[in-house]
Amino acid sequence: MRWVSRVGHASLNTSLNPTNLLNILLAFQLMSKRFPFPHPVNETSARLVAAGVVVMGTAYSLSGAAWVLLPLIYGFLARVTTGPAFSPLAQLATKVITPRIAIQHRMVAGPPKRFAQFVGLLFSSTAGVLFLLDLGAASRIVAGALVAAALLESVFAVCLGCIMFGWLMRLGVIPQRVCEECNNLQLRSTAGV
Repeated sequence: MRWVSRVGHASLNTSLNPTNLLNILLAFQLMSKRFPFPHPVNETSARLVAAGVVVMGTAYSLSGAAWVLLPLIYGFLARVTTGPAFSPLAQLATKVITPRIAIQHRMVAGPPKRFAQFVGLLFSSTAGVLFLLDLGAASRIVAGALVAAALLESVFAVCLGCIMFGWLMRLGVIPQRVCEECNNLQLRSTAGV
């Protein structure tokens, strides 16, 4: 209850005001239009970003140092809303490291990767909220789950958020028009440059 006791219930209620939330969503939509998420995405860059998430998430899970959650949450929020444009980790991966790796880079669909970033935002934000509610152990467990998913992406190119995206498309939750080639994970795994 640390956050509530410092901020107070009045601030909490006004920050959750539907008008404020609508304004925030509109701002995100404008940012997304101005800085669209890339499509296709260089999988090498995505895997490097995931490796950075593994490092930060592991640092938090082992230490419990809450300040590590701030760049983690910010990074996911930045990547969901603007792609790599305002994420220092994504900028490092896409502009500095990836160009120096001499391999044939594979391009993959952007919408599933954006969805995966959103799932990462949910996990990292949940870890942050749990920490603020003095549920440190639960917070570290959620961060550990995020690390496990990011490790699968960075080491084995297994994107759990992308797989969830495909399932949601098949179930009709995500319309087919969002990503025509995304509903076939086999197509994703055989895509070339």
